[in-house]
Amino acid sequence: MISTLDQVICGGLTFEKTAVELREKVAFRASQLPAALVEMKRELGLHEAVLVSTCNRVEYFGATSGPTQAAEAWPAFLRRFHNIAEDFAAPSFQLRGEPCVEHLFSVASGLKSMVVGETEILGQLKDAYDIARSEGQTGKWLNRLFQSSFAAAKSVRSRTAITRGSVSVGSVAVELAEKIFGDLRGCRVMVIGAGETSERTARALLSHGLPSILVANRTHERAAALAQELGGTAVRWEDWEARAVEVDIMISSTSAPHYVLTAEKLEGLVRQRGRRPLFLIDLAVPRDFEPAINLLDDVYLYDIDDLQSIAQGHLRSRQTEIVRSVEILKPHVERYLHWASRQGEPGFANRMQA
Repeated sequence: MISTLDQVICGGLTFEKTAVELREKVAFRASQLPAALVEMKRELGLHEAVLVSTCNRVEYFGATSGPTQAAEAWPAFLRRFHNIAEDFAAPSFQLRGEPCVEHLFSVASGLKSMVVGETEILGQLKDAYDIARSEGQTGKWLNRLFQSSFAAAKSVRSRTAITRGSVSVGSVAVELAEKIFGDLRGCRVMVIGAGETSERTARALLSHGLPSILVANRTHERAAALAQELGGTAVRWEDWEARAVEVDIMISSTSAPHYVLTAEKLEGLVRQRGRRPLFLIDLAVPRDFEPAINLLDDVYLYDIDDLQSIAQGHLRSRQTEIVRSVEILKPHVERYLHWASRQGEPGFANRMQA
């Protein structure tokens, strides 16, 4: 007999067991989430559902009377929705009840990110929850769970130094750029796409004296707005490849389902540049730059996993803050468990009305 609380579940794939070349195959664009939620909810047998898709994770959260069905159906759902052949059963996980609650609260607080303490994940969770709620896919179980996780994350961030002075993707990008170019004051940067992570990375580089920045985006108005914020120049999407010959550092974070730059395309550009090094920072999932680019001479390509693993290596000294954060989360977890123990079975009312 499955206890009521054990029917609050989560599962999916994370960077810990699934590399970016596999995660990118099952990443969901924001525009896909409404349809994906409906299909996932049906196929996994969920009464409530939230689907989270970021650079580091693709996870589902749900309330169900059949957690085993959900675990077994998840890999098939990914294969069918994304039209791929890979079986993601082995790297996928599922947690039920208290471990599920602890997991979400830890994720929201940045404790389960590749770069511990990063703050972007909280906004991503809020966006995923808002989409699910606006589509009518959540109910009392997940509404309470996610709202409680946001409060827990706020408590951790206000009472610890977990987010202060953290090593970020941007700081790693600066570190690597200085190793490649030495003095950055003569380097030019191009940002492809206008995502939050690429903007932060660009700001980190600009803070070290880079003189100019180009911004290209499919929506030119968004490129112009970001260029104005960064003190740079907007480039029309159809012109970015021609302008790329001018730059030394390219940061890309688009939502394109395919490579925006291939090794074949870049090979001609490299010839035009002579022996000038080119530093490519691919922050997209799916990736924007073809991995084979790394085989070209004088080109240095780093994807999101490369940068975040380097950043994580700098964070060993922060174990004390992690331990403090876990202790702060405990009463938040206990409050949700206490509330849940007083509720009925997830989906019971739905089945009575069916």
